[in-house]
Amino acid sequence: MEIPDLADAPSHDSLIHALGAELAPVRRLRSPLQRAIGWTVLLAALAALLARHYGLTPMLTRWAGAPDLAWAGLGAVLTAIVAGWVAFSLGVPGRSVRRAWLVLPPALLWIGASGMGCLREWVAPDTEVATLAQTHGCFGFILAFSLPLSVLMVWLLRRAYPLRPVLTAVMIGLASAAASASLLEICHEFDAAATDLAMHTLAVGLVIGANALCGGRLLRRR
Repeated sequence: MEIPDLADAPSHDSLIHALGAELAPVRRLRSPLQRAIGWTVLLAALAALLARHYGLTPMLTRWAGAPDLAWAGLGAVLTAIVAGWVAFSLGVPGRSVRRAWLVLPPALLWIGASGMGCLREWVAPDTEVATLAQTHGCFGFILAFSLPLSVLMVWLLRRAYPLRPVLTAVMIGLASAAASASLLEICHEFDAAATDLAMHTLAVGLVIGANALCGGRLLRRR
């Protein structure tokens, strides 16, 4: 049996160099905080466009006459920001899944303040109680804004590696739906009522469910 000459074998350095030469450079993802800031800036830009078209006076008048509407709007904004940051964080392997619980306080503020508005005995200034037919516009607004926002976040997370794609997609859906609901506050002409709240809940639930179903599949590594 012939014993190979070890002197002819490639060195470790040359082997590593040969393997490394075939690797394509990969652009490093920005940190979850940086991407969450970008997400927040995008929402602020959309809010500025809506405010320019509708003005802020009607919204501020409603909030002054019914502070629960202001608290609900604040809860929606915070939910959108925190859920977006959690989604970006879950795209980084090794990040704790317990971060998802951080969306609970703002979400409870959003839901609780919205529900409290139904118990008021007075109607907020410059509003009316929406009929079931009138709430269809709110339903369509939330869906129309949530779709592109969800697609954008899924696209941004496709280069990441979420170990829990369904949970990440749920956070994407929650962030997009909360962002749409907060943007709706700028042009929302109706007071808090059971019909309006039910339609908002249905729209938010559909957005989260669609993201969990479709977004989870898109984010799952094959």
